Amino acid sequence: MSTPVVFIHGLWLLPSSWDRWAELFAARGYEPVLPGWPDDPETVEEANEHPEVFAGKTVGQVADHFASVIEALDEKPIVIGHSFGGLLAQIVAGRGLSRATVALSPAPFRGVLPLPISALRASAPVLTNPRNRHRAVPLTFDQFRYAFANAVSPDEAKELYETFAVPAPGAPLFQAATANLNPWTEVKVDSDNPERGPLLIISGEKDHTVPWSLSNAAYKQQKDNPGITEIVSVDGRGHALTIDSGWREVAETALAFIQRVEVG
Repeated sequence: MSTPVVFIHGLWLLPSSWDRWAELFAARGYEPVLPGWPDDPETVEEANEHPEVFAGKTVGQVADHFASVIEALDEKPIVIGHSFGGLLAQIVAGRGLSRATVALSPAPFRGVLPLPISALRASAPVLTNPRNRHRAVPLTFDQFRYAFANAVSPDEAKELYETFAVPAPGAPLFQAATANLNPWTEVKVDSDNPERGPLLIISGEKDHTVPWSLSNAAYKQQKDNPGITEIVSVDGRGHALTIDSGWREVAETALAFIQRVEVG
């Protein structure tokens, strides 16, 4: 039986952002699972026509959703997540639900302390208006270009925006922004659970949204876990590292780690 691989997307994307990864992993003998967040539309067009379906989703609600998806599988999967999906991947791994985990440019959790200027600017379209906590918020092209596509050409950035960008719930960003002030936050990872399994954090060298300082702080919070814990930076990549023209190099980095820790 093929090992399942659960792919978890982040804000402003849909499960379709993982389609090429799923094809690659299937070709290598894995069983891709792309469940999406609760109420995710099927297409980018539908998502942009009905942005209200994204509103109100919280980190805890979505983490429980993915936990339920994983628990319904016949065997414990590998979990791969990007951005807030990377945070969710670490949350479910901390619950002992993952054989191995890859977190790509993961959103920060409680205990991750740096506040890089670029990350604050990338999240400003949501955080500058408190009412966005209960809304779905789209990005303009310029906002997407800064937050996701700063490491690619203007033409590729436009193509990525038109192909992948959808509105996103504001609540998770507010939760992450206040996680270190709230002892009861849902934005927390059980970094000590010995059942967590191997973990790789992948950072994009040019990532504005989750720069190296945030990824490295997440690594330091978890490096003492009994499971293998590693971090790597991919040269020349921004926050769009899972969807831009360099996606295959990043996917192969994830695959090499998974195969090396012998969970495939």
